[in-house]
Amino acid sequence: MKFAITLEQDEDGYIVVSCPALPGCHSQGRTKEEAIANIREAIRGYIASMRKHGEPIPSITEVEEVEIAV
Repeated sequence: MKFAITLEQDEDGYIVVSCPALPGCHSQGRTKEEAIANIREAIRGYIASMRKHGEPIPSITEVEEVEIAV
């Protein structure tokens, strides 16, 4: 399965990562690589919990990132 993830650097320098298709599925890491490894584990756990409770696994959706000036 493939999921889109978002990565942002917080004010403390950590990389915060989330999976928009899985509400509440977030993680972080000191590096981009660590953050990606951590969200991979978080996604696996999230999906395992959904399966355990008989919930449908979300289908893969396209995500478009757009920057705007305000």
